[in-house]
Amino acid sequence: MNKKGKSSSNLKESQGTTDTEVTSSSSIDAIKKRRQKQPSPEELVKGIVIGDMTSLSRAITLLESSNPDHLEKANIILISCLAHTNPSIRIGITGVPGVGKSTFIETFGLHLTSQGKKVAVLAVDPSSSITKGSILGDKTRMEDLVKSPNAFIRPSPSGSSLGGVARKTRETILLCEAAGFDTIIIETVGVGQSETAVHSMVDFFLLLKLAGAGDELQGIKRGIMEMADAIAINKADGKTIKQAQLAKVEFSRALHLYPAKASGWQPKVSLCSALQNEGIDELWNLIQDYLKFTKQSNWFETNRIEQNKFWLLQTIEDRLKSDFFALPKIKNELDKQLQLLEAGKTTPFAAAEFLLGLQ
Repeated sequence: MNKKGKSSSNLKESQGTTDTEVTSSSSIDAIKKRRQKQPSPEELVKGIVIGDMTSLSRAITLLESSNPDHLEKANIILISCLAHTNPSIRIGITGVPGVGKSTFIETFGLHLTSQGKKVAVLAVDPSSSITKGSILGDKTRMEDLVKSPNAFIRPSPSGSSLGGVARKTRETILLCEAAGFDTIIIETVGVGQSETAVHSMVDFFLLLKLAGAGDELQGIKRGIMEMADAIAINKADGKTIKQAQLAKVEFSRALHLYPAKASGWQPKVSLCSALQNEGIDELWNLIQDYLKFTKQSNWFETNRIEQNKFWLLQTIEDRLKSDFFALPKIKNELDKQLQLLEAGKTTPFAAAEFLLGLQ
């Protein structure tokens, strides 16, 4: 009897344990499924339109993904958001490392949010050419701006894209505009790469410079100076005031040496100190003058149309390149051509001609 009772007791304990395990396992699976469940493109669009930052962030993540399924969803979101985009001013900001871009953007952003503006900062962090990794630390550097309910900061790795601009920055701008942001700031890496990419997606291009760092003569180089709509000499405070004033004169002279811009706008040079919050209001007024000038001359709208054409062609090029390298026969033959190249049995040009002929 004891043995039978003991056996029955053990059976009950065993059954009880099994039920508990099943319940626990089911709960965990349910939690995992809830976590793994991704909102539909339609749900994300609804969230973006009402200004939900989580929906905006998730949509941008889909844009940046190389997963074909994510790309399909991202395209649906983009097309749906086009009808909801709000008028905005797109400002590109560049400058060498150490010029104070992050500090300037935070001070500038706080100045705008204090005036009721909704500011989105698309900050591009340099990606390592070796590890492909990126620190993505702009949210840490802009700790005051990130707390503002009227600000959105999205750091993205630059990857291998032109000018250090994240591959999907252009599309991200549209999503931010659909979310109600009226001022979009794009920070470029500023490590000597071509700034053509960011210049071709913004309305106003600001170049940050330093005084007394041997930068005055470098600033006279063509290219970046020709693209700038204004130059702001940052860190113009304390002992550097006189140097900054001299640099302002030098840069102003240099700007007059270049041909007139297509917009008809004459680029200006201003002094500022992001750390001391000085000269920020004057710079914003300058940007407002630029907007008024270019809208009256119809250059503002014309420029955006030309930018759309540029990105159409750029997107086609990117897609063709992606599709080419995704072809199975290209993958196989590419490895063979690389081996032949290493063995000195072909040239880069001959190998390229051979691979292109396989399409």
